[in-house]
Amino acid sequence: MPAFPAVQPTGMHRGRRSAGRRFDRPGDGPYWERPALAAVLVVAAVLYSWGIGHAPLHPFYGAAIRSMADNWRAFFFGGLDASASITIDKLPGAFWPDAATVWLFGPHTWAAALPQVVEGVLTVWLLHRIVRAWAGPFAALIAALTLTLTPVTVVLTRATIPDTALTLLLVAAAGALQKAVRTERLLPLLTCGAWVGLAFQTKMLQAWLVLPVFAAVYQLAAPGTRVNRGLRVLLAGAVALTVSCSWVLITWATPAANRPYLDGTSNNDPFTLVFGYNGLSRFSSDSTAFGAVAGTTASRTTGNTGWSMLINHTVGPQIAWFLPLALLATVLGVVRRAGQPRTDPLRTGFLLWSGWLAVHALVFSSSNGNHAYYTAVIAPALAALTGGGLALFRSEYEARHKPVHETGHETGSQRHMALPAAIVLTVAWALVLDWPTRFLSRLLPIAVMLALCGVAGLWTRGPRTSPRMVHAALAAGIAAMLVVPAGWAVSSLDPLYAGAATSPMTGPVGKAYGVHHAPKRVGLDRPSARDTALLDYLTTHRRSEKYLLATQAAYSAEPLLRAKSEPVLVMGGFTGSTPFPTTQQLGRLVATHQLRYALLTTQRPTTPATTWVRSHCTRIRPTAYGRRTDGSFTLYDCGTPVSSR
Repeated sequence: MPAFPAVQPTGMHRGRRSAGRRFDRPGDGPYWERPALAAVLVVAAVLYSWGIGHAPLHPFYGAAIRSMADNWRAFFFGGLDASASITIDKLPGAFWPDAATVWLFGPHTWAAALPQVVEGVLTVWLLHRIVRAWAGPFAALIAALTLTLTPVTVVLTRATIPDTALTLLLVAAAGALQKAVRTERLLPLLTCGAWVGLAFQTKMLQAWLVLPVFAAVYQLAAPGTRVNRGLRVLLAGAVALTVSCSWVLITWATPAANRPYLDGTSNNDPFTLVFGYNGLSRFSSDSTAFGAVAGTTASRTTGNTGWSMLINHTVGPQIAWFLPLALLATVLGVVRRAGQPRTDPLRTGFLLWSGWLAVHALVFSSSNGNHAYYTAVIAPALAALTGGGLALFRSEYEARHKPVHETGHETGSQRHMALPAAIVLTVAWALVLDWPTRFLSRLLPIAVMLALCGVAGLWTRGPRTSPRMVHAALAAGIAAMLVVPAGWAVSSLDPLYAGAATSPMTGPVGKAYGVHHAPKRVGLDRPSARDTALLDYLTTHRRSEKYLLATQAAYSAEPLLRAKSEPVLVMGGFTGSTPFPTTQQLGRLVATHQLRYALLTTQRPTTPATTWVRSHCTRIRPTAYGRRTDGSFTLYDCGTPVSSR
């Protein structure tokens, strides 16, 4: 194994090169760095793109992506159908890249999933650059490899879910903040605010969770006077707020008649969508907070909450493999550098990434429930702390074990325990996480043997020990820490162990969830026999109506919208409870021959609109479009009144 240089604390002031800075440019690093990074990026690209042609598209978001690709109005506002009559229940920013690739390459499943793959690989590359500037090439390589092999990262990058874009943009913001602290320049700090604002477009308030951490880190560690730092933080916050609220303000200023109805709201207000439906209702029992539609909190509760959320049997194997190591790295990285100057860059990095981890853990544990994939946003923090921690431990270890040919005398009689302890702790924790399911029982002995080899090699190092043997021991220890989480990550390449399209998870947890809770995996332009028969019937009998049909909630519309981009009136939005359209609006559409057919289901709540359909429209038997039965669905013809049956 090539010799990894020990971590080098680096720093710059007012743009001048610091005397201790060694890795300002990629060419400054060791010879192994570029090939190693290229190998990690290749592994990431393969893992993230494996089976992309059959990627598990989220049914709701997949339908919106196809609609957004066919209509600019639906694209900008996040319309669920091609006519943009109602939006999705999120801001559309995360799906703009997906819609753009579907528009460019056509309605293919791989085209909708491709942006997530690109976002995942870019996040790995960007984290490498950020950690490299903070803690050196060795730390950067470990961080990139750790992030690449984190199970939730692998499984999520093949799904059309906003968290990959959110994570990429927040990592970019962290990099800009780090540069602002290091150089005392204002532009990187403003850029950090802009990145956070763009992240807000992907997942709204969750993007703001890092703002207190970023502000505190800049105030604590940046050069300059306290007043100057405070003013700069306020200015960057103003940039973040402006960029964050840009879509909301544009939508709020657009007359309701010129835009879609906003799903999840009872008042068609974008502020309700952001701060009510996707905000306060997640942290209280008030499901109608700020005008959100009733019942949305209960519909999103998953049970993953409380202080043990990150390590429970569902979430733990997805994200928590390096949590103890990250905590150890934080404590030692901060405590052992307590005597350093306020602007010490190495300590600043530990504060930044541990703050990122802590604030997300606090918020997740306080919410009404979290899908396991929500935790993907903390994977970069865990990876950075893992890389930075191991680099710090290795640097201290090397300082205690100088070879004879360097010092002229024997040293190292006092062994440093942090590096071997980190290996033992991480492998032991892997046994704890895997033990309830024993999913990778064959890999556990391999991890233990590698850990024993690594720890023994490091512990028994003498002043005349070959550097190659030490590097081999270190490599064995790192492999021991990665082998079990890598096994969980790779398992998601088998669709059986990748969870549901609505909640991707790896391993036996994903298998159980996918089997018992998930709808059948679907793609774009792949209608089932039932959907094909229904679409053929509706298309054949369609006259000049604007809408192909109306459906009860998105559940009924999703497969039809993924199969064919058509105007569909989605009554009730995602949950079926959004008060759109009203019975007056529905009756007017039927009376003016803009709507003829309606598809209702018993699996969603009854609303005034569905009651109107049942009382004013004629039921069509499934045999009319070649089906014996149609499960819980019933098709109605509103062009033929009930009285004429």
